[in-house]
Amino acid sequence: MKMSSFFMPTLKEAPKDAVLKSHAYLVRGGFIHQIGSGIYNFLPLGNIVLEKIRRIIRNEMNKSGALEITMGFLTPAPLWQKSGRYEQYGELAIFKDRKNAEYVLGPTHEECVTQIASSYISSYKQLPINLYQMHLKFRDEMRPRFGLLRTKEFIMKDAYSFHESYECLDKEFLNMKETYSNIFKALNLDFRIVEADSGAIGGSGSREFMALAECGEDVLVVCKECEYASNIEAARRKKRECDDVPPQASRAYYKFETPGVRSIDDLSAFFKVNEFFLIKAVVYRVIFKDRNEIAIFFLRGNDKLESTKALNAVRKIDFDVLEIESADGDFLEKYGLPQGSIGPIHLRALTNSRFIIFDLELENAEDLICGANESGYHYVGVNLVEFDDVIYEDLLEVQEGDCCVKCGGELQYKKGIEIGHIFKLGDKYSKPMEATFLDSNGREMPFIMGCYGIGVTRLLSAILEQKSDERGCIWGSVSPFKLDIIISNMKDEKQVEFATNLYKQCLDMGIEVILDDRNERFGVKIKDFELIGFKYALIVGKRLDEGMVELIKRDGLEKREVECGGVSEILISFKSL
Repeated sequence: MKMSSFFMPTLKEAPKDAVLKSHAYLVRGGFIHQIGSGIYNFLPLGNIVLEKIRRIIRNEMNKSGALEITMGFLTPAPLWQKSGRYEQYGELAIFKDRKNAEYVLGPTHEECVTQIASSYISSYKQLPINLYQMHLKFRDEMRPRFGLLRTKEFIMKDAYSFHESYECLDKEFLNMKETYSNIFKALNLDFRIVEADSGAIGGSGSREFMALAECGEDVLVVCKECEYASNIEAARRKKRECDDVPPQASRAYYKFETPGVRSIDDLSAFFKVNEFFLIKAVVYRVIFKDRNEIAIFFLRGNDKLESTKALNAVRKIDFDVLEIESADGDFLEKYGLPQGSIGPIHLRALTNSRFIIFDLELENAEDLICGANESGYHYVGVNLVEFDDVIYEDLLEVQEGDCCVKCGGELQYKKGIEIGHIFKLGDKYSKPMEATFLDSNGREMPFIMGCYGIGVTRLLSAILEQKSDERGCIWGSVSPFKLDIIISNMKDEKQVEFATNLYKQCLDMGIEVILDDRNERFGVKIKDFELIGFKYALIVGKRLDEGMVELIKRDGLEKREVECGGVSEILISFKSL
């Protein structure tokens, strides 16, 4: 390919909304073009990189035994209604055709692939099977940003496996875990496999593949001593203990006047006790399609509520919950709850709430102080072991410095970009969709399913966030061209002739090469090489008369002079890169 005839619209300035370097370089380098909020076109360079990523993914998926299919971008809405996700999926885009039939723009394809399996797989003898695709998706993202990291329209590699048993699913889960690791290693990404929340997909056994990057939107909890790593939404810690003396009360549930006490800090100072012995109440509004309810979460005073864990906890009680949000003063007043004095005693009778949930680390705890549900009063000497019908769930947000649940080592935060996610779905979709097969005993059973996704287009951003430098893109194994032959002076016939012959030689050898034959200054050409991130540049310049050319490796900008007679050996080495 010659640059003089290649569509490569590079820019000197980054777009005003580009916060991340990956976004800026993808636009400036002529890889992508924004046509709307969260909607990008892939230009020739971007398409080349995208196709190389696809090739790596496809190669590893095929080696794993998975079979590639292509499902429709549109899914009939009744399938989503049957699975129960129609009302639950907040980013769903729905439209009606001219016959008033309702469709969903596919954000993910569990319903569609389950319908395929139900239609053609009738016996355990046809199992297991793993079907995958690399296809366009659409999610009605409320706040598209960060270039390709958060968009409305994107390409995903999604795979779905079907099994007769959970034991069989476990084997495929490990197979996909290894396959994903091979894919991200081939892309030279620094990544971690972390425990994660299943989100809108559902299921269990969720693992995320996170590319480490300071710009990452996800907070990871990582142990300094062992391999433990988790998304903060699912992170656990070793149960916290406290050696301080607990508060003493003359009798259980002694009501104590606490004037002016409205916060955990105030309460700790008032009683001169460690926050560990205080019960903190966090109140949320529970949002349904047609109403709101109240949820009250209780934790130890020195802990924080993790919102995703809280949402999962209320959905265990009622699956129809759409969302939860922090309650304001007016909402508390509606239920007669005084700010700063909310506690669990008599709370159910006061609020009639179904959602009164305690953190696991409070289970059977004793010698506690909590609000009395009366402004300016608290109870001392509360023992939760005496409570009946208490709901305990993992609610707390793990903090830096907490102890690892596996080895006791110190936990720390890191930032990451989600690049892959694998789930054990079980019968979450097959059961409501009545997708069944006959097992070895002739019984009709729902498929046991797994789900495995990779954000293909966001991988471009993840690679650049890890590898790029202050000059531009560094792509590693997916650079758009391996070699950029730069003619320093287009008016020098010797330079043009030597570079052109070299270019033809590369084409004959099957080397991915581009010839910069543009009538531009050398400075412009070298800046474009650095910005775009071709793997190597071969500079044909003034020293050609002395029988020398210059080779530059983009990663690190390592330079060395090469005798013209030795260029052929270098080209041979490029074939294996």
